[in-house]
Amino acid sequence: MGILNVTPDSFSDGGRFIARDAALARAEQMLADGADMIDIGGESTRPGAPPVPLDEELERVVPIVEALRDVRAPLSVDTYKPAVMRAVLDAGADMINDIWGFRREGALDVVKNSNCGLCVMHMLGEPQTMQLHEPMYEDVVAEIRAFFAERVTTLTQGGVSAARISLDPGYGFGKTVEHNYQLLAHLAATQPAGAAFPLLAGMSRKSMLGAVTGRGAGERLAASVAAAVCAAERGAAIIRVHDVAETVDALKVWQATKEAAANGHH
Repeated sequence: MGILNVTPDSFSDGGRFIARDAALARAEQMLADGADMIDIGGESTRPGAPPVPLDEELERVVPIVEALRDVRAPLSVDTYKPAVMRAVLDAGADMINDIWGFRREGALDVVKNSNCGLCVMHMLGEPQTMQLHEPMYEDVVAEIRAFFAERVTTLTQGGVSAARISLDPGYGFGKTVEHNYQLLAHLAATQPAGAAFPLLAGMSRKSMLGAVTGRGAGERLAASVAAAVCAAERGAAIIRVHDVAETVDALKVWQATKEAAANGHH
């Protein structure tokens, strides 16, 4: 999943792709680089980011969805606002990627009557405050597993087919560095008991990588690629990244190694 930020304030590539033509060119490049899907976001959710007014978010994302509708790749929209969900689904989006996990009033009503995919993300607190106070968990993996189980139950009872749901532990959303690595190491264990939902991992350029490497957001390519391979190794079905070509190359090597292992030793 290639990240297409149409925000002037995103932490890693803010302001570079505001213009529609630039956004489209960026999407085409990511698809050429091997992206399977595009995730379009019109509101930065980095820690401390201010909320974006509804009209502004609609102006940013709807034209991009309309313009990319014919690219033959699934389009995901990263939003938690039900009004944006409705507008982008009408415009042809295939998936809603919600940092609030469809907990906001009206979100379930919008998506249940569509056949879009849903990505349910875990977040402790909200973007403005989630990293201000030390995030606390008794057992971060078990708590996120329980959160996912509750969300899946609510969504499926609300009329959403389980086949539409994917899960994202929400790296960096109300977690310490240690929590983030616990969630990476035990990614498969965040899955509700007996379930097999696709897991999405989004660690690209995040501060959990900077904490380990000492590098700023613009210098985290190698760390992001390593995180992607670690996530794939631990069962991630969708890897959400800024740097598509490099990640695809790394995953091809991982895949070839996995296939060689499956073919046995000769």
